[in-house]
Amino acid sequence: MAAFKDIIGQEQIKNHLQNALSTGKISHAYIINGERFSGKEFIAKTFAMALQCESEGLKPCQECRSCKQALSGNQPDIIRVMHEKPGSIGVDDVRSQINGDIAIKPYSSRYKIYIMNEAEKMTVQAQNALLKTLEEPPAYAVILLLTTNVNSLLQTILSRCVVLNMKPVSDELVKNFLMTQMQVPDYKAEVCVAFARGNIGKAKLLAVSEDFEKVKEEALSLLKYVHEMDITEMIAAIRNISEYKLDAGDYLDILSIWYRDVLLFKATNDANNLVFKEEIGNIRKVAGRTSYEGIESVLHALSRAKSRLEANVNFELTMELLLLEIKENG
Repeated sequence: MAAFKDIIGQEQIKNHLQNALSTGKISHAYIINGERFSGKEFIAKTFAMALQCESEGLKPCQECRSCKQALSGNQPDIIRVMHEKPGSIGVDDVRSQINGDIAIKPYSSRYKIYIMNEAEKMTVQAQNALLKTLEEPPAYAVILLLTTNVNSLLQTILSRCVVLNMKPVSDELVKNFLMTQMQVPDYKAEVCVAFARGNIGKAKLLAVSEDFEKVKEEALSLLKYVHEMDITEMIAAIRNISEYKLDAGDYLDILSIWYRDVLLFKATNDANNLVFKEEIGNIRKVAGRTSYEGIESVLHALSRAKSRLEANVNFELTMELLLLEIKENG
């Protein structure tokens, strides 16, 4: 199903799109900007369905011919822009799938809607090709660009689109969703919520991921024994991480949450607000032996390591530097 009521949080975007539907003031181009897994695709799918819905009542109705086609992925006037190369969307992709197609009138609906995921991967030439269409689109055209980085798009593209920014969903809403809709137990929901930081899709993925549980155990085990390990044991532990499907940034997030727990416990001596409550014995031990400055420098080192990995610095080197910092200060 795809309905506006199923979008968790994002009230501002929901209100904007539902208002556009009720007033009939539909823009020719929208950019939905937000993290991976934050729900951009679901919002785009819901809006596209609602635009093509044949019902006179609440849209999308889920019941009319167009809605049923959209739900099965067969609505001929909702077009997903694909790209051949995984790393980029080239000028040929835009020319063949949008520019060369947009002059043909809708097959059976009021609008012809193009949904481009990962729009940040468009080359400059591809963006310039798209710009020609955005400058003079046909009345029936609606282009939805979904991106994780709005700053990668040319200013000329941005100025011709309505930009909708996804906001983090409140922890309470995410936890409630996991517990009521996915029957995730309370203690596990709390870890997923802390980890997902307002990203509902990431919270859902973590809740069902066996790898997340294993990586969490690996990370906590490493933290417990890091002071007794030599460099070869540390490197072996690092290599273990790369066997899992979670990326290294997620692993670093687990370490960061653990050290935030240590900092919180050191400051308050209260275990109630900790994410890793079950680790209270170890958290108490680390909080007792480590200074506030030591914990802060580990948190800074974790942040630096994450930035290095995002900049494609060598994984093992980055992790070695980090673990030496943890060994020294944590």
